[in-house]
Amino acid sequence: MAKKSLKAGIFITFEGPEGCGKSTHSAMLCEYLKSRGYDCVHTREPGGTSLGEKIRELLLHSDGIKISDISELFLFEAARSQIVVEVIMPALEAGKIVICDRFSDATFSYQGYGGKVPLEVIRALDRVSTKGLKPRLTILLDVDTITGLSRAKRKGSDRMEKKDVTYHRRVRSGYLDLARRYHGRIKVIKAGGTIQKTQAMVRREVDRVI
Repeated sequence: MAKKSLKAGIFITFEGPEGCGKSTHSAMLCEYLKSRGYDCVHTREPGGTSLGEKIRELLLHSDGIKISDISELFLFEAARSQIVVEVIMPALEAGKIVICDRFSDATFSYQGYGGKVPLEVIRALDRVSTKGLKPRLTILLDVDTITGLSRAKRKGSDRMEKKDVTYHRRVRSGYLDLARRYHGRIKVIKAGGTIQKTQAMVRREVDRVI
């Protein structure tokens, strides 16, 4: 199939609480778009760069290190700053579709609503790390907290997943609050059905944007 060109790159992010399936669905969407002839880049946060992957390992698999909510915030934003400069912006400037597994909304939900770091602090720092970049579309896959944690733990729990249930409930509540505030950008999809049905709903939202 011939490559389809876009006048400008499109930035799409996937968000959601633990166990929502965002990694699966973001990867599936990228393959779908490639099959339609679009030049698509799939990446993740934290990660996506050499620096980001090292920060990811520290954040998710450092059981012997105590990391405060503020330190957590700085680490996530450092990884974000690197991926914006190194991966996302160059791809968008080249007219590609960029799909990112988590972005700024995750920091507001996890470190803000979950960790109770003041949102104005996150907003100021995030503005610097992203250079003001905002997704065109954010897919928020929503799942009940207990169900999501149960799914996530089947693969083995990382440091974030091991936080208590009340923390994760605040995270989910934060995501839903952000969706109400930015309903034009954030589209909530219930992730309780089959993978095929959920992916079909994801593709409908993305097709509207493209």
